Amino acid sequence: MSNENFDLPFESPNLPQLLTGDTRFRFRCYKGISCFNACCKRADVTLAPYDILRLKLRFGLTSEEFLKQHTVPFQMDQDGVPGLKLRTDDEGTCLMLDGENGCKVYEDRPTVCRYYPVALLNMRKKDSSQAEENYSLISESHCKGHLEDREISIEDYRIEQGCKEYDDRNRDWYRLILKKKSAGPGVGRPSEMSLQVFFMASYNLDMFRRFVLSENFRRSYRLNDAFFRVVETDDLILMDFAFQFLRQALFGEKSIAEVENAWEKRVEERKEVWELRTQAELARRQQGVMNDE
Repeated sequence: MSNENFDLPFESPNLPQLLTGDTRFRFRCYKGISCFNACCKRADVTLAPYDILRLKLRFGLTSEEFLKQHTVPFQMDQDGVPGLKLRTDDEGTCLMLDGENGCKVYEDRPTVCRYYPVALLNMRKKDSSQAEENYSLISESHCKGHLEDREISIEDYRIEQGCKEYDDRNRDWYRLILKKKSAGPGVGRPSEMSLQVFFMASYNLDMFRRFVLSENFRRSYRLNDAFFRVVETDDLILMDFAFQFLRQALFGEKSIAEVENAWEKRVEERKEVWELRTQAELARRQQGVMNDE
């Protein structure tokens, strides 16, 4: 069970069949159907930022605790852009499955689970900078929901499953991923620091909050005190700001006003510290040489 976001030209012959919100399909899932929980026992659930926020709050965990206990990392592309999947047991069963009772976090289940058996496709037409949302249908042999006598449109299914809220919260992040893929190899591999910033701002909201509230950050960006008071407690506003910050950090979009010469001032302030550390390291090495003699 997966729900990937593709950056493919619409002319590609290898595209899945593209569906729209008006497309109708047959499907119903319920406790008692013969395949109940089968998809959860073959789980491959990629997490988006809002998925992680909802689940960490559900469990009352910090970002660090949730990531450590419930996720596994993977690379989303050849450049090593980090992604996260829900952790499973050795047989591939989702750890959120409560035996035959079904999902124990159903009200806060991730986007992929909400959409199943529909896949959300964030796509970009060739030679266009605008992202479009389309859908495709996932048909797996173990799933008997397609045989049920119920027909529903994809849009009505999205509403029924609570997908819209998740899409609205994650949309700017999906567009970041799409823009990265669309840029192609010409833009070059992101630096290790850029990848770390992407991970922090996308998945570790508690660490990103500490970063934003730090004195160094405050001195680097022209943001008023009201902003800092809000993001100190409001996860959703902080998450939206994280996506804005990533657009600036990764693609140079100047949507957050920077303090003039902030980096130069930072270098100057740290120069003495760096020099002292360098001298200490040289002294340590010299002492090691003397001891060897």
